[in-house]
Amino acid sequence: MKPYFYFSIHLKTKIMTALLDKFNEGGPFFTYPIMILLLVIIALIIKGSIKTQSSGKSIALIKSLSWFTLAWGFLGRTFGLIVAFDNVQASGELTPRLLAGGFKMAILNPLFALIVFLIARAGILYMLSVKKEADFEANGELK
Repeated sequence: MKPYFYFSIHLKTKIMTALLDKFNEGGPFFTYPIMILLLVIIALIIKGSIKTQSSGKSIALIKSLSWFTLAWGFLGRTFGLIVAFDNVQASGELTPRLLAGGFKMAILNPLFALIVFLIARAGILYMLSVKKEADFEANGELK
């Protein structure tokens, strides 16, 4: 059992290291706020699922946060492209290595923001379904 345990810890460590590397490659200024917004959205989904009376406010807030997250990710993409082209301009030549850093930022931020957006939208759908179920009695009529 010990080899499996050590393998499991080693695998989890590798996954976390790879994830943190991707966050840093995407530009910490953009990726870490997206991660914080993901945690806030998940907390709001949990809160709204538990308290169905206040889920309308939670849904509205999650909608706003999800759109903000998406916009933030695409702002990160724009900055990533600017960095890529600044690197090319500063060196005077076009090489894949110069473009790679900027393009990583340009691709990773919108991707991460889209994932958070989809999680938020799935959470909204779940909250709406829970709210609809709470509005009906056992015989299928509205309360």
